[in-house]
Amino acid sequence: MSVAVRYYSRSGNTKKVAEYIAEAAGVSAVSVDSKDAAISEKADVLFIGGALYAYGIDDNLKQYLKTLSADMVGRAVVFSTSWLSKHALDLIKNALSEKGIPVESDTLYFKSKAVDGGRDEAVKFAKKYI
Repeated sequence: MSVAVRYYSRSGNTKKVAEYIAEAAGVSAVSVDSKDAAISEKADVLFIGGALYAYGIDDNLKQYLKTLSADMVGRAVVFSTSWLSKHALDLIKNALSEKGIPVESDTLYFKSKAVDGGRDEAVKFAKKYI
């Protein structure tokens, strides 16, 4: 099974969760604004995460989601961090669904500083899908 982990993070919280998930999957977490972010080989599972910024997801993540294809992603699993709201989860899931990519209903969310103690929870979550 091939797994990819992609994320966008401004504060570092989402990056930290992406790294926990990537560790469990034995892959690298890659920021969507990296030159290495493109899915060049089919990923059976794509873990993808971002946060809420002014009631929306960052433009870098929005643009990346537009590049994804159902031909290259078997299914997506969404995660998020934020200070106030889980709304980014829905925004990411909707963007993936619009591309025809199946999205798991279960998500992973950490509120702000809870990320620091969330390694075990993130690893357990990831292992359900790999």
